[in-house]
Amino acid sequence: MAAELAAAPDAAAASAKVTVSGTVPDEAARAAVLGKLRELYGAANVVDRLEVGGVVPPPNWTEYMTKLLGPNLKQVSKGQVSVNGTQVAIRGKVANEAQRQQVVSDMAMALNPTYSIDNALVVADGGGQTVLDDTLSNRVVEFESGSATLTPRGRAILDEMIVAIKQIGTPRLQVIGHTDSTGHRLANVGLSLARAGAVRDYLIEHAVPGESLHAVGAGPDHPVATNDTAEGRAKNRRIEFRLVN
Repeated sequence: MAAELAAAPDAAAASAKVTVSGTVPDEAARAAVLGKLRELYGAANVVDRLEVGGVVPPPNWTEYMTKLLGPNLKQVSKGQVSVNGTQVAIRGKVANEAQRQQVVSDMAMALNPTYSIDNALVVADGGGQTVLDDTLSNRVVEFESGSATLTPRGRAILDEMIVAIKQIGTPRLQVIGHTDSTGHRLANVGLSLARAGAVRDYLIEHAVPGESLHAVGAGPDHPVATNDTAEGRAKNRRIEFRLVN
């Protein structure tokens, strides 16, 4: 069974069209799947392209499928759920990381351990920036003093950012370096660009596509704290990750 979903993650989902296609073992399975989808999306919004017969399902397959089609699927937009025996795959967009995890958690709870789930959900634009910001959580990616060499702590933070970037579908991303105002501005712009470039290189080394990354050096021009204190200057020496539309 393959169910193609085009549903928004809000009240508009009630009017979304859902196409269900593929082959199910018998009329009872067809009726159960269609009944569940019509319950979720409304009878007028379900397009039936199912065929019956010619397949041997795993035990209790129909029961598991009706449990699998839960209300959290309505949070997925531009999505598709595919089921081939005990192999389940889901793709599409959700509003935030919490929804991404909850949808797949609910699916796993509906199935027994013999089923596997390929989770290809991504966080939609807007939500993706929130994921990046929450992962960085105002922490500073550290470098050796006056250089573009990452410290172990800086690399550890980037390892977390790599996971977040891949979770939101490796979008186009600006890596922006910032400095404090100590010293000459042009030197600081150069240092900030070198540091952004070092971060970009590290991400590429860990399988983030280079064509999706653009390094920018902002120097001291966009402080987030005062440059009059050591604490403020430390906050201004930072790396920012910004989605590009």
